[in-house]
Amino acid sequence: MKIPRGLQPLLDDGAIDGVVGALKSGKEASVYLVRVGGGVQCAKVYKEASQRAFRSAAQYQEGRKHRGSREQRAMGKRSRFGREEQESSWKNAEVEALFRLSGAGLRVPRPYGVYDGVLLMELVTDAEGYPAPRLNDVLLEPEQAREWHAILLNQVVRMLCAGMIHGDLSEYNVLAGAHGPVIIDLPQAVDAAGNNNAFAMLARDVNNLRGYFSRFAPELAETEHAHEIWKLYQARELRPDSTLTGRFIHDTRRANVGAVMYEIDEARKEAEARERGRIAAEGGEGSSPRKG
Repeated sequence: MKIPRGLQPLLDDGAIDGVVGALKSGKEASVYLVRVGGGVQCAKVYKEASQRAFRSAAQYQEGRKHRGSREQRAMGKRSRFGREEQESSWKNAEVEALFRLSGAGLRVPRPYGVYDGVLLMELVTDAEGYPAPRLNDVLLEPEQAREWHAILLNQVVRMLCAGMIHGDLSEYNVLAGAHGPVIIDLPQAVDAAGNNNAFAMLARDVNNLRGYFSRFAPELAETEHAHEIWKLYQARELRPDSTLTGRFIHDTRRANVGAVMYEIDEARKEAEARERGRIAAEGGEGSSPRKG
């Protein structure tokens, strides 16, 4: 096959020994099978921003750490340098997430390194040694659906305990590996503590899993894991091995608007009193020196 332009530098530098073929082309990147030593790995070549269907939206960037204030300002101004920095941040997010999550023992492909912006990582295979299919391409028995749903919920919990949320998790971003489900595609991974949209993204991930697995085990459609997980997280009680019930009682009490407004009014009065006291201590409002 014709060598993809993004892989030619890796061949020239000896980072890979050859290109076996294309594995898949997605909204963010194209993945190829490459030979490295005596084995086969995956090489993920990211598409340019103009070619991506999934843009690096501000809601995903919020809370991410960048190299410095200069880079942050440039990204805000959308200068050429800023756009380059944003692209670099988008690509590095997945690399950093994979190393972080793989190190924490999560079910993600093992990353091997990054060369000229191309990510080399483990090839996930099925029981027969072929590239593992995506979850949406397989049919599950009810018991297996329940088991894999529980496994993936635990992965969501472990990811959150590591401070991260996938942000785009669904049956299209999970591989049916030989030893169970493996989570892929993490360039939009969200910082759980620094992103105001964190719960909404967690809920979407969890509810996507619920929607898919309930096709095979209908009782899963009644579960409320997203709220349960988030409540434990906010209370700092979430652990990698937390037992989840899928049950959550929503607070249906109406807010006491009058009481809230009373508290706001009292706080305003206290602030005004402190300000009057400060002015009096400084010599009185509007006072001026006397002429001699």
